[in-house]
Amino acid sequence: MELRTLRYFVAVAEELHFGRAAVRLHMSQPPLSRAIKQLETELGAALFHRSSAGVTLTPVGAMLLGEARALLDHADRVRVRVAAAAGTASLTVGILGDSADPGATRLAGAYHRRHPGVEVHIRETDLTDPTCGLHAGLVDIALTRGPFDETGLTVHELRADPVGALLRADDPLARRDSLKLADLTDRRWFLFPAGTDPGWQSYWNGGEPREGPVVRGVQECRQAVLWNGTVGMTLVDHEPPEGLTVVPLIDMEPSRVVVAWHEADTNPLIRSFVEIATAAYRGGGGVTSRPAPS
Repeated sequence: MELRTLRYFVAVAEELHFGRAAVRLHMSQPPLSRAIKQLETELGAALFHRSSAGVTLTPVGAMLLGEARALLDHADRVRVRVAAAAGTASLTVGILGDSADPGATRLAGAYHRRHPGVEVHIRETDLTDPTCGLHAGLVDIALTRGPFDETGLTVHELRADPVGALLRADDPLARRDSLKLADLTDRRWFLFPAGTDPGWQSYWNGGEPREGPVVRGVQECRQAVLWNGTVGMTLVDHEPPEGLTVVPLIDMEPSRVVVAWHEADTNPLIRSFVEIATAAYRGGGGVTSRPAPS
């Protein structure tokens, strides 16, 4: 059995659909079907029940799935260790803002323990590029927030955080227990520079066109609120600076913490990063990967 064939099998077993598995593997369906048939011939057993209703695993297929995952994981670890021994193992991670966040700190510690020989390079960016250089090819993986243009990327959500309006403490709306976006319709907000991802801009502007100062970073957003009384946006759990307050927005979608990478990238260091990040943020409970725009 070749590792490539096992990867084909795992993709079909996880998708339970040959077409979706082929898309995931960036190949056409006929050669995928032939490879699975050949694997079944080699093993002397059917791995899938095929019917008009869909595809399901046979008992043999279910057993092989666990073994195949373990074999592929071991093979990935071998590649990483060989690269580390040769001094060629490295990963560039793009991060927006606060890389000292507890979730990111847990992730960094766990990743180092898993891959002590891997050199990790961090590239921090401002709020104008939510992919942290991923689309530009500057990083291997991004630890960031959505939404943004996901063309050619795989995006995995780690957590979602409630969002609130950041206001001056003496703002009449600051005394409210909660707000709706409609309560802020006539107010000046902040804008990102021209060329910023439109989905990202729209999210932080509550889905409406706005007028206000152009900012690039968290501190500029805060200062715009403090000096000009504009509306900022931040996480509900984020402690605002003196003179500012946060009021929950009850009709605003939560802000998603995500990891993103190029969908065609099969680097095992990335797969391991996603696995460790999922565990690190699951144990977080309300921590954030960076300050939200404010």
